[in-house]
Amino acid sequence: MKILLIHCYYTVKGGEDAVFEQEGKKLAINNDVRILKFYNKNSIAGGFQFLVSIWNISAAYKIKRNIRDFKPEVVHLHNWHFAIGPLCLRTIKKLNVPLVVTLHNYRLICPSATLLLNGEISIEGLKTLFPLKSIFAKAYRESYILTFWLAFINWFHSKIGTWKKVDKYIVLTEFAKEIFCNSRLEIEDSKIVVKPNFVDTEESTLKFVRSDHFLFVGRLSEEKGVLILLEVFKNSQNKLRIAGDGPLIEKVIKFAENNSNITFLGRLDKSDVVKEIRQCNALIFPSIWFEGMPMTVIEAQSEGTCVIASDIGAMASMIQQDLNGLLFEMGSAFALNKALKYWVEMSTNKKNEIEYNALMNYENLYNPEKNIKDLEAIYKSVLYN
Repeated sequence: MKILLIHCYYTVKGGEDAVFEQEGKKLAINNDVRILKFYNKNSIAGGFQFLVSIWNISAAYKIKRNIRDFKPEVVHLHNWHFAIGPLCLRTIKKLNVPLVVTLHNYRLICPSATLLLNGEISIEGLKTLFPLKSIFAKAYRESYILTFWLAFINWFHSKIGTWKKVDKYIVLTEFAKEIFCNSRLEIEDSKIVVKPNFVDTEESTLKFVRSDHFLFVGRLSEEKGVLILLEVFKNSQNKLRIAGDGPLIEKVIKFAENNSNITFLGRLDKSDVVKEIRQCNALIFPSIWFEGMPMTVIEAQSEGTCVIASDIGAMASMIQQDLNGLLFEMGSAFALNKALKYWVEMSTNKKNEIEYNALMNYENLYNPEKNIKDLEAIYKSVLYN
């Protein structure tokens, strides 16, 4: 199968970028794959990309040129914000090529991409014609103007039918499918298919022994639950190691300096993240928004590591309480404390059972071989529909 994969990289590399790279690498084993990358920029150049993203003729032309040269049977688009823009969807369909789009987050229906407004989850306005509530809340980069422009771009392309040009949308959980199906987009249920992410595990000849510390890996930001995490471990007897980067980095560094039980590791590469996951007591995932499909949770399960996570969105569908991990009430420091105590006091046999089930959950749902077969089946469904 000839497949053109398109993706716009964020200024700070994240989970979506990793998914794009992993899928491309695995697909290329048995298919003819071409990769087309775009890159978001900072400062003035980034502002210009954002401004013209409503109708980016240059990006559309680059995609058109690649399609005419490569002649793919199917195009798979991941992120188009902001260096590509929605015009590419119309361009691809005009060239009569089946189009598959992965919705990694909720930006198509919420300017924040997280469904968070003023630090709280908000889904009441998802069916309104124009997201005024998001604009008044300055949902995107705390700016009325930027939020309005992003909302207008999505509204404009909705009015001219751009989102209907897609043959199949991939979402990562049943929960996400329900959110999109009940939004203002009015996408047909049959056009949305659920396919989770996966991680490619790293083989190791080293023997890792679990320590007694907990681990957090991710973006250091409010929506990731970092403030709750710091509150729980402040002056705690439990040890915590934090890896990542983001807007709250200075706060995290200060907490680590003032609390000897907290260690800040900075930003780690993939191999170092895997080592940390293999050695920790459990991974904590305190996110306060509806995550798409957290790669860190999948990575932890692939190593048989227990995940203690917020009980919302993707996490609630990936983790079953006392079976393959632990869940706690989202946003509650008290609930997280209680979950940590429960895990610490749990018997070794029960811990081993949960860790084994976490590994089996990965093998059954998130391993690369199954995932790529499912993805190829999606491509074939739009090819022979």
